[in-house]
Amino acid sequence: NLNMLGQREPDHYGHGTLDDINQSLSAKAAELCLQVSTFQSNHEGELVDAIQKAVGRVQGLIINPAAYTHTSVAIRDAVLLLEGPVIEVHLSNIHQREPFRQRSFIADIATGQISGLGASGYLFALEALAQALALYVPVRFVETSPLACREAERRGHDVVCDSALLDDIYEDNDDCASATMLG
Repeated sequence: NLNMLGQREPDHYGHGTLDDINQSLSAKAAELCLQVSTFQSNHEGELVDAIQKAVGRVQGLIINPAAYTHTSVAIRDAVLLLEGPVIEVHLSNIHQREPFRQRSFIADIATGQISGLGASGYLFALEALAQALALYVPVRFVETSPLACREAERRGHDVVCDSALLDDIYEDNDDCASATMLG
């Protein structure tokens, strides 16, 4: 039902649309030198197929499994196929909702969970993903994102931090990390 954002239960999910979220993610991804692709389906099998197709092609995952959070072993098993960080996002605070919504089949296999911060949660998730990807960097790494740069330095990576290198190093973003957001 994420395709119905803005219309469905705005008191829980806000007035913004999924397109609004996707546009914000694209803009933030450009700032972080990440490539983001988005996918939404109301069908569990299509979500599983999309995650399986991402195996070996993406470096991280942001996922809002929506109602499947509480029921889908199939989505959980597909997420387990991925290497790299996984950030689970929920617009509403699932821990303040009905008891059946408080159980997540993804939470214990995710790097982190962001819940209850509305559409901003997706942007926080993207920043968290960028930070987590800094843990997976090669020995020599050139970073233009201050957030990822600080995290890479904190972890002791040999990192060059210089936003002026953006044009020379990340021509057409070919060498940037790739991430997928599913919802």
